[in-house]
Amino acid sequence: MSKQDGSGRQVTAEGADDSTATILHVDMDAFFASVELLERPDLRGKPVIVAHDSARSVVTAATYEARKFGVNSAMPLALAKRRCPQAIILPPHFDRYQHYSREVMTIFDGVTPRVERLGIDEAFLDVAGAGKLLGGPIAVATLVRERVQSQTGLVCSVGAASTKFVAKLASSRAKPDGLLVIPADATLGFLHPLPIGALWGVGGKTEEALTRRGIRTIGDLANTPVDALEHVVGKAGASKLHDLSWGIDPRSVETRAEEKSVGHELTFEVDVTDPAVIRRELLRLAGMVAARLRASDTVGRTVVLKLRFADFSLITRSRTLAEPTDLGRRIYEEVSDIYAGLGHQPPIRLVGVRAEQLLDSGSAQLGLWDADETWREAEDVMDSVSARFGRGSVTPAALIGKHRGRESTSSGESPMRDPRTLRPE
Repeated sequence: MSKQDGSGRQVTAEGADDSTATILHVDMDAFFASVELLERPDLRGKPVIVAHDSARSVVTAATYEARKFGVNSAMPLALAKRRCPQAIILPPHFDRYQHYSREVMTIFDGVTPRVERLGIDEAFLDVAGAGKLLGGPIAVATLVRERVQSQTGLVCSVGAASTKFVAKLASSRAKPDGLLVIPADATLGFLHPLPIGALWGVGGKTEEALTRRGIRTIGDLANTPVDALEHVVGKAGASKLHDLSWGIDPRSVETRAEEKSVGHELTFEVDVTDPAVIRRELLRLAGMVAARLRASDTVGRTVVLKLRFADFSLITRSRTLAEPTDLGRRIYEEVSDIYAGLGHQPPIRLVGVRAEQLLDSGSAQLGLWDADETWREAEDVMDSVSARFGRGSVTPAALIGKHRGRESTSSGESPMRDPRTLRPE
């Protein structure tokens, strides 16, 4: 049974002490799937998978009804269909997810100025200063949940604790549609029985290594000497995990979690060898990256080309620009030039474009004149039309009717990867 199917749900009883639980972690429940069901209310209560229905597709999201059959995001769709053959497949609509994300984040901003966005569907809120106006953490969390549901039709779960780490764990235990408060003096009682894999920084291989040494719960790790842990996870990792196991997490809520990169990528339905097809998709992806940069008032100083081949080998190549940019044409020309310099390549499965070293557009040092003025005017017009009529309402002529694969987005510090939407919600 899926670990994300709500079977371990735990919520707070009335009258709980919330005086020390001033950090909230709010996480939308099955966000992408729930947004799709707003358009298809007839499918509520049924196993629904959000994915492009093709041979190479992976699950973007799944309802809790589908998760009970062992379906999780990032799983190959073919496997998901075997586990849940009665599932209904709906294609993803990323523009809808972005719209509802903005709606939800606006609700968060309305209860506290201290909001740290973690992605499209989750955030930390520091509500220590909201008491006089809105009440304690439980009152604020309840208000947030009510506003999200009444204004968007969506449902969220909330964890409240004295640290970010414990608040995030609490929200995952409260799913779906729950609130779990962990007072400071109850932290260890909550943490120590949990499986070791619940600790941040403990992935599959680390979990296996710890389990082989008899460390199966967070409590087991807490009572293991740090020097013994160093043999498994290294000195820095041992210290970090040991602190977390004792509920020690000094990080505060950061009101602006800046993106370190913005990227888009596309997996082809069939491996591609034609350079013209590759260049066409580079143009499309560069335009999408540029649109996101402009929407966030940022520019990128470095552009990155990513190629994954038929044998799943991967290469990335980057180039730092003389001046940062938010123009699709400039990004395209740079990654296209990188691609040309690679020479003949084996069949390509996936292509991606990313902008890195992001700067606020207002603070970026630009030249005395804009060598890309003509292209800038054209892309400004495209932005205006897209804002009024929706993404895809205007596109370069070279791209009309040419889409040949499945797109995904990426943002953050790590190398371009499948988007955060592919993690279990």
